[in-house]
Amino acid sequence: MSETGYRLDDLLALMAVLRDPAQGCPWDLKQDWDSIVPHTLEEAYEVADVIERRAWDELPGELGDLLFQVVYYSQFACEEGRFDFHDVVHTLTAKMVYRHPHVFPDGTLASRRPPGVSAEQAEARQAELEQVNRRWESLKADERARRADDTSSPSLLDDVPRTLPALSRAAKLSKRAARAGFDWPDTTGVIAKIREELDEVEQALAAGDRDHAASEVGDLLFAVTNLARTLKADPERCLRATNAKFERRFRYVEAALARQGMTPHDADLDTMERHWQAAKRLEPPFSPTPSEGDRP
Repeated sequence: MSETGYRLDDLLALMAVLRDPAQGCPWDLKQDWDSIVPHTLEEAYEVADVIERRAWDELPGELGDLLFQVVYYSQFACEEGRFDFHDVVHTLTAKMVYRHPHVFPDGTLASRRPPGVSAEQAEARQAELEQVNRRWESLKADERARRADDTSSPSLLDDVPRTLPALSRAAKLSKRAARAGFDWPDTTGVIAKIREELDEVEQALAAGDRDHAASEVGDLLFAVTNLARTLKADPERCLRATNAKFERRFRYVEAALARQGMTPHDADLDTMERHWQAAKRLEPPFSPTPSEGDRP
């Protein structure tokens, strides 16, 4: 790690200059809360992509791009007199201290446990681990209740962001419900639900009702997402891995056809399937998918 170079205060100063009406950048001056959101989502996915590719040399740059999004929103808020970046840091730190009473027993950052853990302490902490997630969810439930309007009843689902990708949001919604006991006891029930939803898709198609079939496909996807959750797999990662696998194999098909002087438009399905099977044989039969995190 470098001992020299720019610091966080330099980044905040840079943003203030970019947004300065007299000397700022015209593009940055045009931005607002809504225009930056797509960039934030894109930067988050680029961080995920770099991590999955284990391209560690690219990660500092991508993390910096993601951090820049937080600086952007903080600058907007500062200009409007709402809050600034330091308020963001304070709020985050206070929230994390509050959610980790097993680490900060007095509710302050200074009350953290001293370094070094004995064997007995390690064993005690292992036993404590089962209680941590329950406490975490309980604390978050308290936070949701405090944020709820006086006229509404708090729900376990209140703070699941609507802007999450649909697969991720489905997994999070079902995980929240499962922690309240609304879940199948094992994967057998989930698989039966998948078969049930697939049957309903087929019935809708047989009846010629494509709109109903499309609705049932949504139910089928939700059930498959639940299966990923019960396997402790992130459905977004699962699908991204399959997307990458499909892309590798289809590019192989294109290359094989090109050697024959053809394109996919020229080849029949049997020819493309033969090259597809050849591409499959070149790959290992199984590549583990990283498990999802334990945080709600």
